[in-house]
Amino acid sequence: MESTHRPACRVICLDAARRLLLLRWRDPFDGGYLWEPPGGGIEPGETPLAAARRELAEETGLDPAAVLDRSVPVERDVWWNGRRYTGTERFYVAEFAAERPPLVRTGLLPDEQAGLDTYRWTARSALDSLPDRVEPPGLPAILDALMPDGPWRDRPGKR
Repeated sequence: MESTHRPACRVICLDAARRLLLLRWRDPFDGGYLWEPPGGGIEPGETPLAAARRELAEETGLDPAAVLDRSVPVERDVWWNGRRYTGTERFYVAEFAAERPPLVRTGLLPDEQAGLDTYRWTARSALDSLPDRVEPPGLPAILDALMPDGPWRDRPGKR
């Protein structure tokens, strides 16, 4: 089974209530759905941070300046559009002062417009209750690595 590595990055967005932004994409190959933080491929000559900010703006319309220069490497292994993608991606964090800031889709390419089903600001504790798979599966651990002093640490049992 052949796999592809595409240099990519993702942004874990947190609103004022510490909910995570997830985008729900429909796979054009098999029609399945997955929830994933905003992000995408790194273009030639682009730094991962610049790519994270560009992708956030394109996919959500949110302020790219909110993406902090703090990242962790995440090993990915995901099927999309009939292909297996493996490799390391950089995950960044962005914090927003508003609760559930609205998104706009004006920066999406036509195939992205067709594939992006919806989005949701999701409580960390609700990740396991989403109706479709969440990528990457270890999202809470990634968030812990990005924000080791995050507010969820102060509330035992709130994971």
